[in-house]
Amino acid sequence: MAKKKSKCYSGIGGQAVLEGVMMKNKDKYAVAVRRPDGGISVEVDNYQGILRGNKIKEIPFIRGVFNFIDSLVLGMKCLNFSASFYEDEDDGKSGKEGGAGDKVMTGLVTCFSVVLAVGIFIVLPYYLASLLNGYLRNPSLVAIIEGVVRILIFILYVGGISIMKDIRRLYRYHGAEHKCINCIERGRPLTVDNAMRSSRLHKRCGTSFLFFVFFVSIILFFFIRVENPVGRVGLRILLMPVVAGISYEIIRLAGRSDSLFVRILSAPGMAIQRMSTKEPDREMVEVAIASVEAVFDWKAYLEETFGYVFEEELEECGSET
Repeated sequence: MAKKKSKCYSGIGGQAVLEGVMMKNKDKYAVAVRRPDGGISVEVDNYQGILRGNKIKEIPFIRGVFNFIDSLVLGMKCLNFSASFYEDEDDGKSGKEGGAGDKVMTGLVTCFSVVLAVGIFIVLPYYLASLLNGYLRNPSLVAIIEGVVRILIFILYVGGISIMKDIRRLYRYHGAEHKCINCIERGRPLTVDNAMRSSRLHKRCGTSFLFFVFFVSIILFFFIRVENPVGRVGLRILLMPVVAGISYEIIRLAGRSDSLFVRILSAPGMAIQRMSTKEPDREMVEVAIASVEAVFDWKAYLEETFGYVFEEELEECGSET
């Protein structure tokens, strides 16, 4: 039995990977993957990030930049690990960590992904909005249109790739990840049944973070301008760390508050999550639970935060009297 209490921040977060889920709690993370033979493999490791305990990572508005970079690097590493179970299954090397060559390739793929994202979500919206300069004489209106185009491209991208079968499965594991975190943070024991009844939407989701990035960029680019077209593009790229830092603080606030203001602020990102998450099946939730339990003692969390008393503990107390 647990005390009545609203949702509480747990500190854990994660992401979906190929046929699995990664969960991270402080510096410890776990990747749980459903193997082709039906079993679940779990890898647990530590990841301290690019600055490894440097105090600068604790400074508000700066920590978000490093947190974003760390998420990209760790996310790519976990995706590669999960993919290894489905590549060359007969060579006896499935699920094994790659050598220096694989690390270099991971770095190159991460860099290419960042460059591609800059092109699609920064340069392309600017170019499309600039086509209106001959028709609209109001630079402020053009800046707003650019931001709206950026958000529309993001929404179309998230919804468009969901057509792909593999991405739809990834979105279902994304839903399983959120369900497990919501289950715990609502004060419920982490079982398959309880998780399945929990929401697949979460305010600390990376999808919501990206929405805030695009929304904050509208405001920032509205007030900060230069005349040179190349300079405008360069300024947008240079300001992205600032945008990421501000967006991180917003998403961090959203994860720790359930006020009306925060719910309204989070509503657009939560709506987009309806595209980037799908309802998982019970086997997917089992994988997510395995990942949570590898890095997080949810029973201790429920006892400390919600005053939950588990039935087995009551039985032990009864047998001692």
